[in-house]
Amino acid sequence: MTALLYLLGVVVFAVAILASIGLHELGHMIPAKAFGGKVTQYFIGFGPTVWSKQVGETEYGVKAIPLGGYVKIVGMLPPGAEQLADEAGVDEHGNQVLKVRKSNTGMFTQLISDARAAEWELVRPEDTDRLFYKMAWWKKVIVMGGGPMVNIAIAFLIFAGVFATYGNPSDQKSELTISEVQGCVIPVDENGRTCTEDEIATSPTPAYVAGLQKGDRFVSFNGTTITTWEQLQKLIRSNDDGEATIVVERGGEQLTLATRTKVEPRFLEAEDREKKKTTEVGFLGVSPVTHPTTGGVFYTAGQMGHMTVEVVKSLATLPVKVWDVAKAIVGVEKRDPAGPVSIVGGGRLAGETASHDEISSRDKVLSLLMLVAGFNFFIGMLNLVPLLPLDGGHIASALWEAVRRGRARLFRRPDPGYVDAAKLLPIAYVVASALLVMGLVLIVADIVVPVHLES
Repeated sequence: MTALLYLLGVVVFAVAILASIGLHELGHMIPAKAFGGKVTQYFIGFGPTVWSKQVGETEYGVKAIPLGGYVKIVGMLPPGAEQLADEAGVDEHGNQVLKVRKSNTGMFTQLISDARAAEWELVRPEDTDRLFYKMAWWKKVIVMGGGPMVNIAIAFLIFAGVFATYGNPSDQKSELTISEVQGCVIPVDENGRTCTEDEIATSPTPAYVAGLQKGDRFVSFNGTTITTWEQLQKLIRSNDDGEATIVVERGGEQLTLATRTKVEPRFLEAEDREKKKTTEVGFLGVSPVTHPTTGGVFYTAGQMGHMTVEVVKSLATLPVKVWDVAKAIVGVEKRDPAGPVSIVGGGRLAGETASHDEISSRDKVLSLLMLVAGFNFFIGMLNLVPLLPLDGGHIASALWEAVRRGRARLFRRPDPGYVDAAKLLPIAYVVASALLVMGLVLIVADIVVPVHLES
């Protein structure tokens, strides 16, 4: 049964990601066609074609390697400078045909020339007014931004649904009621383990000494009325190793308890754990009852704003984190459980979630939804990075074209023409190679030293 649930989790995750890829590509294709562009191919996956069907001028299909997808929009690259193009006479219908020279000097110029030639082999005379590079800049932005915005929209819809019903698992609201009283002082780097009888006898927590119990609700601390857990936490931490008079409500009655807080090193912020940065503060030894914060559309938008900041930081440090993963593969260091994973790793986590005995069916569904939403959000943000071959590179080119032409009109200068994205192809090759290498490293790591679901 466990194996079947594991397989089900992997399949559900894989289907969800493939559906997301398909919708991403529709986000490009639909506006491209709506603006009169010619789309010759719509494929999910890369490599050898598994299945395809021609519908009108577009071939729809699935390829063998399900790690992405693409749509082929004719005329992505302009023919280039006049010296790179020749008139090649007429075809059998008497139409004039433009031929782009393949000969050039220099490695990068040869690459650019070959890319132009390959692009223009698909261009027919009747396609002249349907070429992508001839679209208005704002149409290019919509076409290229459509894909990643679909992924972000998918993430938003999933997050909004989960946050409005179950709540946000990453934004826990703490009550003043005690959920656990720690028996002993456990070192911060060993948090989560159970105290031994000897540890309780030799190093009890102030809460245990005071006689606090699960279900007690805090009323005051050293004479200060308590209204929030955050307020109580600050009072405890600032109390250092001082005496503490605590009033709690238990069984409808108020009890006054006395103890003395201890000074212990603790992580004060979420990022402190990653940095292993501790601060010595007053310590009591209790945990509150918590529940996920719920919210609607505006709450979701705010949370996704915070996620955007975190994703941007993650993207900026992605090469370094992948390098750390590579070192984990060869055994130089342990793999960071909070580090990046590939789709393979995501499938593993989905399988482990679905087959975990101690997770309820509802929580399994919610966890899988959050995993799919997280991947969609990351994919959408990654594709908005303003570098070719990512969608953001084409968006940046279109915006630069708008700036150049707008400036030319303002100062009454000649139209500078279309931005030649082909000149950025050397950068695109470098970025694509880097993404490929990082993707392969993560896939290998997710097989050799996988990240597992926390118990």
